[in-house]
Amino acid sequence: MQQMEQVFSPAAGPPDGRRVTLDFQTLPKAEVHIHLEGCLDLDEVVALSAKAGLPLPRPREELLRFEGLADFLRVLDWICGLYRTRDQIAAAAYGFSRRAKAAGALYADVIVNPTHWPHWRGDIPGFIGALDAGFRAAEQDGLPPCGLCISLLRQQSGEEAIELVEQLASLRHPRVVALSVDGDEKLAERTGPRFAEAFRRAGAAGLKRTVHAGESSGPEGVRDALDFLQADRIDHGVRAIEDDALVARLADEQVPLGVCPSSNLALGLYARLDEHPIERLRKAGVPVCVNTDDPALLEIDLPGEYARCAAAFGWSAEVCRNLAATSIRASFADAAAKTRMLEKVAAW
Repeated sequence: MQQMEQVFSPAAGPPDGRRVTLDFQTLPKAEVHIHLEGCLDLDEVVALSAKAGLPLPRPREELLRFEGLADFLRVLDWICGLYRTRDQIAAAAYGFSRRAKAAGALYADVIVNPTHWPHWRGDIPGFIGALDAGFRAAEQDGLPPCGLCISLLRQQSGEEAIELVEQLASLRHPRVVALSVDGDEKLAERTGPRFAEAFRRAGAAGLKRTVHAGESSGPEGVRDALDFLQADRIDHGVRAIEDDALVARLADEQVPLGVCPSSNLALGLYARLDEHPIERLRKAGVPVCVNTDDPALLEIDLPGEYARCAAAFGWSAEVCRNLAATSIRASFADAAAKTRMLEKVAAW
């Protein structure tokens, strides 16, 4: 899919009415809602499939055509099953950092769900160590730093969730910045009460907490993320727009939403970008930021997401700068790193 990195915005123009080009690749920003599983290079995936002697689940040209979230997750699981060695995992992490650099991201919170990686489910420390090796090599080569958000799958039990948190608390790996939960909300139904204790323990262990909610669930999923999981950030959260009181709460408490417009369109939440609620949420005072979710699988990139939204909603340069600043404040980078990144945003 051809991506657009620049947009002409009359609202950004000088007083004489000349139109100014906004270059979103150079806009300093963070990405806080992006899955490693959705950033794996398709050519590499096909090569690993051939090496393992495993046929593609469907023809290559149809591999990224999804019939909904459940189909999307099935393909994702199959792809992750191809990654079996430490070097392959480290290479995937390095490739992620290279993609972040190309998008102009200064930092990323990377969501990784061990349940998608069948060869690593029983070795969480080894999995995190392999990922860290790739990210450390990338940083040494001048690529952006990344934090790991280790994610539960919604269908897991409360006991499994606590077991994962205890492993993370014992490991205390500096690369791991947060506990997350993702997956199909419709299949798992209400999960806030089930995971409440695990998220409480994660907070006590010094981990941040980020929660997928308000995607396939309605506003009740967002409310549970706040009430039961004490979410520091919500991934998606867009269906909060269906509840005025909840929107007001998000604005009052300044809980940021990691919004992924093209992902929401691709999976059928909204038919057109101009129907997407990101702008209504922003105008209501909710901290929102632009993200890609699964860019390789959706064939998008972060500059293109900014460009499409700026064109659809008439965002000025100042609005885009504010959104980028929100992405940095919403990230789980340390305070000193945030200060440095925000200074770059102000100078853009």
